[in-house]
Amino acid sequence: MLIGIIGGGAWGSTLAQLLVDNGHRVIIYDINIKNVEKINNRQHPFFNVELPSSIEATTNLSAVTSKVTYLILAIPTRVMRPVLQQINALLTKKTYFIDVSKGLEPESGKRISQLVEEEIDPKYLAGYAVLTGPSHAEEVIKRKITLLTAASENEKLSKTIQEIFSNNTYMRVYTSFDVTGSEVGGAAKNAIAVVSGISTGYGMGENARAALITRGILEIARIVEYYGGNKETVFGLTGIGDLIVTASSEHSRNFRAGKRIGEGLSIDEIYAQEPQTIEGFRSIKALYHLAKKEGIYLPIICYAYEVIFNKMSISEALTNILSSELKEEKIE
Repeated sequence: MLIGIIGGGAWGSTLAQLLVDNGHRVIIYDINIKNVEKINNRQHPFFNVELPSSIEATTNLSAVTSKVTYLILAIPTRVMRPVLQQINALLTKKTYFIDVSKGLEPESGKRISQLVEEEIDPKYLAGYAVLTGPSHAEEVIKRKITLLTAASENEKLSKTIQEIFSNNTYMRVYTSFDVTGSEVGGAAKNAIAVVSGISTGYGMGENARAALITRGILEIARIVEYYGGNKETVFGLTGIGDLIVTASSEHSRNFRAGKRIGEGLSIDEIYAQEPQTIEGFRSIKALYHLAKKEGIYLPIICYAYEVIFNKMSISEALTNILSSELKEEKIE
């Protein structure tokens, strides 16, 4: 099967190798000419890895949309809507969309599935799924064992994606009906991973980081419930599983970015050093505004926003959190 990938960054190019390992052909669209040239020269654009020669890359979007019926969305959430609009203008046949970008639209807080529904003409939308879970591209590219979840309201589609991406050596995919919970869990955990990084960079210690992660899981659950997802999903691969792999690893861009905040760098200084997208910052912004608008209790995420975007000192944020009303611990 020929599969299209929109976005030839770290994750998109890594998934391309996985798909070729599984016997598929891949064509990647990317706006970055340097990335396209590297991929066509069998070089991974971010890792020192030689890619299979059967992977093709192009800057011509129509060259991808015209050839495939399965499109993987591996681009930053901030450009998702305009890119979907470009894709829609080029579609001539039913197409399946598979999102692998973990985030929410920053301005609206909308999930990627909502953006697809809004921007893709129903006559061309064959189905939608999200493929997510604990997965560092740095490890998948080395073919280290990884487990993911393919969530779709279309059971046949989720099983098809399960078969396309699974193999017997390093990748296993589960299925789920909870698109909302899977999408939101993946986005919200990025925010908590940033907070975990802040605690590490600031030198709070392991006790504090464990507490922030644990309380952060409850905030993820509140967000999932607000969006209408299943709370149980938070305790699976797309929630806790994904959080574990990103909340303390230097492989995680979100953790690294948070760590730099804790060490005293500004968000502008971090963006100047980091070539890849930091979805956690955008998730924190989107969830902060959602919490304020809808009255959702997200103290950790909201104080992270104040530290990152309003320059509140970390010590002041900690004082505010620790001086809040003493209460019974409840999983709610």
